[in-house]
Amino acid sequence: MPPQSSGELAAGWARIRGRLREEVGEVEYRTWLRQMTLAGVEGEDAVILLPTRFLRDWVNSHYGDRLRALWQAEYPEVRRVDIRVSASPPPEAVLAGAEERAGVDGRGLAEPLAPRAAEPRMAPEPRSDWVVPLEARFTFDTFVVGKPNEFAHACARRVSEKPASPGFNPLFLYGGVGLGKTHLMHATAWAIRAHDPQRTVAYMSAEKFMYRFIAALRSQNTMEFKETLRAVDVLMIDDLQFLIGKDNTQEEFFHTFNALVDQGKQIIVSSDKSPSDLAGIEDRLRTRLGCGMVADIHATTYELRLSILQAKAASAQVVVPPKVLELLANKITTNVRELEGALNRLVAHANLFGRPITIDSAHEVLHDVLRAHEKRVSIEEIQKKVAEHYNIRLTDMSSARRARNVARPRQVAMYLAKQLTQRSLPEIGRRFGNRDHTTVMHAVSRIAELMEADAGFAEDVALLRKMLET
Repeated sequence: MPPQSSGELAAGWARIRGRLREEVGEVEYRTWLRQMTLAGVEGEDAVILLPTRFLRDWVNSHYGDRLRALWQAEYPEVRRVDIRVSASPPPEAVLAGAEERAGVDGRGLAEPLAPRAAEPRMAPEPRSDWVVPLEARFTFDTFVVGKPNEFAHACARRVSEKPASPGFNPLFLYGGVGLGKTHLMHATAWAIRAHDPQRTVAYMSAEKFMYRFIAALRSQNTMEFKETLRAVDVLMIDDLQFLIGKDNTQEEFFHTFNALVDQGKQIIVSSDKSPSDLAGIEDRLRTRLGCGMVADIHATTYELRLSILQAKAASAQVVVPPKVLELLANKITTNVRELEGALNRLVAHANLFGRPITIDSAHEVLHDVLRAHEKRVSIEEIQKKVAEHYNIRLTDMSSARRARNVARPRQVAMYLAKQLTQRSLPEIGRRFGNRDHTTVMHAVSRIAELMEADAGFAEDVALLRKMLET
């Protein structure tokens, strides 16, 4: 029999939801089905509302047949389930107020529920204490483009000019620490605001997103949290890897993500890994993150590091000798932030003491940084490189052979082992066929003498050292 009143319809809907919840389990139900709202019954159709197109399509394809079967078991007259997209109140509110709000037509079937009258209100602006202020220095003008970051830069430029354009939403930037992800995100935000000051842009770290969500849960004010974030035109989340293992926050971000994309709003996310490599992030979220444009930022090259240093020195209006910039670009290879920090430290020291910036002062002021970035060369690497250079077998480094074409390269390798490693003389001797430490001492002094006497030989050893150090 069809429902005779709105209260009966609400009760039947509650039973259908309860059976579905038992069948699919609590986690799956909360993820996909909790936001279903019953609008009513129209003829032979049960009308169900969901807030986004993505959820509608997912529920339709994965649970549509089962929903129809449950409806027919409860009310045989209902032959179809029509799932629509509509901003609607939570299912609990519909069920609680269904009896007062539903009408009944002449056939005894409930008419579509009319939404409650609501006072008009403006969409809430992102709260200033929820978002991180943008850095004024992080613009496209100050971003140095090179081979490792040119694709990510081009994608960010495109998004800044045409937010939410097909294929670029979301924009996912990934790369190691200090390679420019945050700079690009801030630059994009500034450019979007410059093109259209009416657009609302919210930038925050994933950590801040989590803390604000937890605070909203504790204060029982999650609706304000949801409405605030879903009202923005552009949402930027930095360091998404922070959400690994935080399932509840991931779920909230997932629904915020879907709501914004369905409204045609732009999402930009950064992480230290690509979406496919983010272990600990739910599959459904990783899939959604990878469905837009994924752009990686590679480790910097020497040329890019040198260009960054030149640009920073020029913007600071400081004269830094080219050799000093080359030293920093060659030694500090992993992190642009540390590279900039070293330059700032060097400039500050020169200004405070009124001294010119030189190679010697750079070594003195940045001795700890430069030492930390010195390449750790092993004795095995030295032996291999020297053997290749002099065209002898690697085993000759440890053999008892004393022929000059073998003994001299072996002495060169011992000399470089003493210069480039922290190993003791006895340990170096052991790596060269258990030779005595006095043999190593003789090799080191003999190579030093030959280098002083023969410029060509000295140049040869210097070349080997440079190849090992770079």
